[in-house]
Amino acid sequence: SQYVNLLWPFAPLAIIFRYALPHHPLLIFGLAYIGMIPSANLLGFAGQEFAKKMPKVAGTLIETTFGSLVEIILFVVLIVKHREPGEGDESGNGDEGNLIPIIQAAILGSILTNLLLCLGLCFFVGGLRKTTQKFHSAISETGNGLLLVAAFGLLIPSAFYSALKGETTVAKSGLAFVISEAKFTPETLQRDIVKISQVTSVVLIIAFGCYLLFNARSQHSVFHEVIETDEHGDLDREEDQARMKYTGTETTVALIIALTLSTLLLIYLVEQIEAVVHSGVPDQFLGLILLPLVEKAAEHLTAIDEAYDGVINVALFHCLGPSIQTALFNGPLVVIVGWILGKPMDLNFEIFMIVLVVLGILVVGNFLRDGETNWLEGALLV
Repeated sequence: SQYVNLLWPFAPLAIIFRYALPHHPLLIFGLAYIGMIPSANLLGFAGQEFAKKMPKVAGTLIETTFGSLVEIILFVVLIVKHREPGEGDESGNGDEGNLIPIIQAAILGSILTNLLLCLGLCFFVGGLRKTTQKFHSAISETGNGLLLVAAFGLLIPSAFYSALKGETTVAKSGLAFVISEAKFTPETLQRDIVKISQVTSVVLIIAFGCYLLFNARSQHSVFHEVIETDEHGDLDREEDQARMKYTGTETTVALIIALTLSTLLLIYLVEQIEAVVHSGVPDQFLGLILLPLVEKAAEHLTAIDEAYDGVINVALFHCLGPSIQTALFNGPLVVIVGWILGKPMDLNFEIFMIVLVVLGILVVGNFLRDGETNWLEGALLV
């Protein structure tokens, strides 16, 4: 991933153009988007260096968390910038400033990108170097089981909406009277969806806390042994050990720089989203494809590098871990933040999209069932 450093000039250019040419939103978006890749890579690398100073399982969890910080910042910036229809909107367009569909698409896109694209690339590049790669069932079964539980939780608000949307009554202005008895209006349904999403989010965050506790208490159990064994089988182990390591101070400085730059660039990205959508890019494509690719760049590069080195269990942990964190924590967290800010963020995804996620989890689970993989399975996932 050191070749990613060639993209560093785009980060300062995005900051300069943001103030020098503020009326060129597409240019600013493009520069900030590309500049996010080395910034996220630095955050992931600094997170790796910090994780190496911790116990194996705790270090891997911390490394995964640092890789997901970009996503958390993105979701928080999006919900803060979200405006309700008519709120500060002088154009008369009811969808102006409505960023909730983009957040929802980014949540599902992030899960799919990790499960299909990143995991598929890990299987593919690992299979090019070793014909068959075997991984431990403890990581694959626990990860896939948690993802199924998370998908079930994310499905509840969408299923509730789909079941009851036909029961709502809309008052027609052309009539001489309005049926006052009809209390179940679309507005009532939307309020119920927000409440259900908030309760579901709290439950999912509690489940994520149990997942962290389980891993933290597994320091001397199977997870520790699996990761330790995997690292001893690293094909580039001697080369990695010979490299210069960051000190604690250098790691802290790198984390601060990466977080600051990532936050700035993400703010610039979000500021230009409306202009990008108006230029013809669908908001679903923006949320489902473009944003997840850049926000998870560091995590993807790390996982693919580990798979190529033959450390398939750690690579698998880096693919499943961020998906679990997005589903159980990052997505629910933005609902809680919206609740605090008084913004109606919900988990009412389009049924087509949430079904895609569930099917993706089932497909990945089927590939993980036999405990081994090859480049063909990776190519199929991609």
